[in-house]
Amino acid sequence: MSLAVCFSLLFTAVTFSPVLGPWTRALTAPWSERSGGTLVVLAGDATSDRLLGLTSYWRTVYAVFEWRRGSYRAILFSGGEGIPEAMRDFAVAQGVPANAIALDTRSFTTRDSALNAGALLRNSPTPWILVTSDYHSRRAWMAFHKAGVNVEAHPAPDAGKRINSLLSRWPVFIDLTRETVKYAWYRLRGWT
Repeated sequence: MSLAVCFSLLFTAVTFSPVLGPWTRALTAPWSERSGGTLVVLAGDATSDRLLGLTSYWRTVYAVFEWRRGSYRAILFSGGEGIPEAMRDFAVAQGVPANAIALDTRSFTTRDSALNAGALLRNSPTPWILVTSDYHSRRAWMAFHKAGVNVEAHPAPDAGKRINSLLSRWPVFIDLTRETVKYAWYRLRGWT
């Protein structure tokens, strides 16, 4: 099969077929409707020092929505240095009390966040509700449970919403491909 035919098939599948929806759902953790306790929000990308990238921004926005909707008492923002602070600053600007926010700035991977969360959440109100992008939530939820941190997943609608725009379908395809490889790597390493 020629390269042009392969590319045409891939282009058609990604741009016009419904394949991205089921793929996103396969990577999404079981949804919890519980509220209260502590939101555990995982950082995503950053555009530059102390500026939120798209995934970090939407995860933070969703955490603020949840804070306003639920009866939460605390939020833990977890990620590499600089991103959790930017997430906190955004949340505070949206009305979340600064004294309700804790930061984990030592976690540079999902596994790091899972391993560090136990000590950081020890005195935090339960239930612990994990907020991350829908396509990242299954791996994160499994990594937290493997690390002994009993979180409930509350996936932020990310890829599931972006696939509704033809212009966003290719970035979603890239995100799903990357996440599928990471999911397989975590499974091979025994981290989920």
